[in-house]
Amino acid sequence: MSSQPTQYPSMIPGLAVRDAAKALEFYKAAFGAVELFRLIDPESGKIGHAEITINGGLIMLADEYPAFNKTPQTLGGTPVRICLMVDDVDAATERAKAAGATVTRPPSDQFYGHRSANLTDPFGHEWLVQREIEKVSPAEMQQRWDAMVKK
Repeated sequence: MSSQPTQYPSMIPGLAVRDAAKALEFYKAAFGAVELFRLIDPESGKIGHAEITINGGLIMLADEYPAFNKTPQTLGGTPVRICLMVDDVDAATERAKAAGATVTRPPSDQFYGHRSANLTDPFGHEWLVQREIEKVSPAEMQQRWDAMVKK
C-alpha cells in the first residue's frame, strides 16, 4: 500500500461491493491493481473506502452501505460498464478469468477498431477489456455500424 497522497483526476468511478477486502484481492489478481489505501469501519469491520489504481486509472471502492451505495446484487445488475485499456486483450481476459471473472463475450476484433472482450467480475461489475488495433474515424465507424446492422 502507498502512503503517498493521491493526485485526483477529474472523474473517478466508485464501486460498491459485497466483501470489499475480497474485491481488492480480486482486482489485484485479475487486473494488476495497486492498492493505495483502505479505511476500515471500526464498528463493522467493513471497508468504508479504499482506493486502487489499474493501469494508472484511479478507482474508489467500498463495502455496501445501503444508505450510501448499493451493489449490483442489491440493484439486480448494473447499467455501467468499466472500460479498461490493456496491451493484450487475450492475456488480460485469461488473467481475469483465472482470478474468477466470467467472460461474457470472448476477445474479438470490433468494427470500431478495438479488440475487446466483456467480463463480469465476481461482485457484479461489468468490464470491457480492450486495445485499439486500428484508428477509425467516427464517420467510418458509422459506415461500419450501418453495414453490420444490415446483415
